[in-house]
Amino acid sequence: MKVLANDGLDQSGIDALSEKGFEVITGKVPQESLIDFINQNKIRTLLVRSATEVRKELIDACPSLEIVGRGGVGMDNIDVEYARSKGIHVINTPSASSESVAELVFAHLFSGARFLQDSNRQMPLIGDSAFSKLKKSYEKGIELRGKTIGIIGMGRIGQEVARIALGLGMRVIAADSNVGKASIKVKFYNHQYINVDIETEPMEGILRHADFITLHVPAQAEGYMIGEKEFSMMKEGVAIINCSRGGVIDENALIAALDSGKVSFAGLDVFINEPTPSREILNHPKISLTPHTGASTLEAQDRIGLSLAHQICSILQVQ
Repeated sequence: MKVLANDGLDQSGIDALSEKGFEVITGKVPQESLIDFINQNKIRTLLVRSATEVRKELIDACPSLEIVGRGGVGMDNIDVEYARSKGIHVINTPSASSESVAELVFAHLFSGARFLQDSNRQMPLIGDSAFSKLKKSYEKGIELRGKTIGIIGMGRIGQEVARIALGLGMRVIAADSNVGKASIKVKFYNHQYINVDIETEPMEGILRHADFITLHVPAQAEGYMIGEKEFSMMKEGVAIINCSRGGVIDENALIAALDSGKVSFAGLDVFINEPTPSREILNHPKISLTPHTGASTLEAQDRIGLSLAHQICSILQVQ
């Protein structure tokens, strides 16, 4: 039985599948050649991340496909309902990367709060000749402790963000139309823990009261979740992080808000027109940038690989 992991698969997943008799192919097949490759090799399981698209055309043209798997949470690059209507199992790993994405949110927050996104650019250039000037320009950093973080989207990742924020001593407020209350269990190294209940509220309250805003929502079918109107409602000097999906934030409105000082800094892991973000976004000194690496930790990829392998074996009834 052949499995094509077209966007790669952690060795743990490869080993788990190989032990059960699967042939795992990890060579990248270009999108335009994917249909021919699947049919020629009679691929039964296609695993993707965010790069490969599984649309109606491919589903109709590849009768050997039984499983389509997404290593991660969002499945907007897969025509999920259509695939299922054709009898194809569609699986993902919704909890495997929550911790990794949440930690990246705070990497961006800490970077922006202490100007690391700019100082890491400037120090190699002029650190030896303008050290005192740079020190002066970065002297107004802020602490996260005691500040209010607003989480838009209280699914698994949003709740993990809340858990870290509570551990840092932050006030957490949240908005989610599908979640009324989230019970967050904050664990400590000595096996002690506390439970904190967070009641969600309308998004307008988050926009008005949060010092930091982080988004954990699906791709938008149309329009932006955060645009010029939403920025105008925010506190002066707010910061915003997007590690969810490109297109959730209007990037032109973001740049205008950064330039005006309404937004003090932003952290972006995802972009409109990904994988070719705009140069204006990439070159802005107030934006901390990563190339869609929210789930790209060794631990998360290990969990993703094992989760996919377990689900594939269960569906195909491989003991």
